Amino acid sequence: MEKELKCLLLDDELPGLTYLKMLCEQIPGLSVVKSFVDPSRFLEEFPSLDFDLCIIDIEMPQFDGLQVANLLQGKAIIFATAYKEYAAEAFDLNAVDYLRKPVSIDRLKKAIDKARIQINARQEPSRFFTCNTDKGKALIPIDQLAWIGTSYGDSRDKEANLKDGTSLLLKNISFENLQKSLPEGSFVRINKQEILNLSMVRFFSHDQITTLLTNKSGKSVVLNLSERYREDFLRKMKH
Repeated sequence: MEKELKCLLLDDELPGLTYLKMLCEQIPGLSVVKSFVDPSRFLEEFPSLDFDLCIIDIEMPQFDGLQVANLLQGKAIIFATAYKEYAAEAFDLNAVDYLRKPVSIDRLKKAIDKARIQINARQEPSRFFTCNTDKGKALIPIDQLAWIGTSYGDSRDKEANLKDGTSLLLKNISFENLQKSLPEGSFVRINKQEILNLSMVRFFSHDQITTLLTNKSGKSVVLNLSERYREDFLRKMKH
């Protein structure tokens, strides 16, 4: 069973708001948490409300819908308006959809379906990350990534070592940006030069990690664990 989506509505014209709420109540899996006719009241209350998406009018007094949407970081946005000239600005804000009034039930259902896809994609951990390599842009399976080290040729580049023994040269990327692309609970910085997939740990000591990987001579790959990153490594190993 699909997760129920929680929705907020904002339209400064009460008839339009009432009609939109009626349509939303006919869509299975969609729940209207609260509807607002006053943008100022919306801005006061939305931080304390639990919701997944918001359907917003654009032309309103005091604040327009584009300004309001800018404040809803991380939430799915659907615009519903009688005006077509704001479409470009709406999609610049990564809006899920742009509905022209009067909104039909079928068109609204399509927008809600698109919102559900976007919301689910945000909640599910990505199985890949993209990066520039010496052979062009690559899509790298995260579950196949064993560890990443600084390239010997250029410290701005990184060498991604995969579980199958192959490697990729990642071009001009920092460890900080790599960590943002990788699941925080599965990968850990172990020293200034390396990030390790925790599933590759065989055993470890105070300053070394013996991995499940082997080198060309068949011996286990051993990596250094520095004092600076030891506490974070130990914390993640406990989970």
